[in-house]
Amino acid sequence: MRKKPLKPQLTFYEIADGVTAFSSTRHGGYSQGNHGEFNVNLYCGDDPSDIAENRKALCQLLRISNDRLVMPHQVHATGIAQIGKTFFRLSDEVRTQVLEGIDALMTNEKEICIGVSTADCIPIILYDPEHHAASVVHSGWRGTVANIAGVAVTSMQMAYHSRPEALKAVIGPGISLKNFEVGDEVYEQFASAGYPMGEIAKREQKWHIDLWKCCRLQLEDMGVKTDHIQTACICTYDHCDDYFSARRLGTDSGRILTGVVLK
Repeated sequence: MRKKPLKPQLTFYEIADGVTAFSSTRHGGYSQGNHGEFNVNLYCGDDPSDIAENRKALCQLLRISNDRLVMPHQVHATGIAQIGKTFFRLSDEVRTQVLEGIDALMTNEKEICIGVSTADCIPIILYDPEHHAASVVHSGWRGTVANIAGVAVTSMQMAYHSRPEALKAVIGPGISLKNFEVGDEVYEQFASAGYPMGEIAKREQKWHIDLWKCCRLQLEDMGVKTDHIQTACICTYDHCDDYFSARRLGTDSGRILTGVVLK
């Protein structure tokens, strides 16, 4: 039986004219159970046929061709890949190799969607209005400790001559301070990385860490203006009916896609 066409429901961000920036919700797709409804991540145990239908529906909504949706296989590190015209001349096998072990993407190509997957980790979008270039970043706690947001800003400076003070940033849906409970060993890693623990951590029965604040501090330290940084303030743990949360649903569940398309 043919599946009824569905329309992905996205949370859009206002960054600039000629830029479509968004995070996906769980609604408007074909996936089932903890992957339902809208999941486009290939690495979380979802039915490949449902993923394919969801990707097709998303690309139709974004008005791009199906092969212009670019997502990496993330590993909680700081690798970043630049997506240019030559990427689309590669075979599918080589494209997969290029995207293996990557946690951030950047591009100045129009009519493609670069995106990262999260389910409690923090997604970040960066946009350079002077050079019409963008980056998307997966900042889990390990990537946050390793300053992946700073790596992305530096990479855009090198690739596109981006000026940090001109960049616009969005910190997307992720787990909040209230719900991100960690052990002493994780607290110590943040402390060793030089974070102001009095600002980003709170002690209850265990330590809680504010990943949103950490990402904001990283961006500000790199020169991004405070008033150029939007925070969605959507806690995935509290809103797991609308956004995937690995802590609430388990790792065998869907993923949020946070992406950007330059027009």
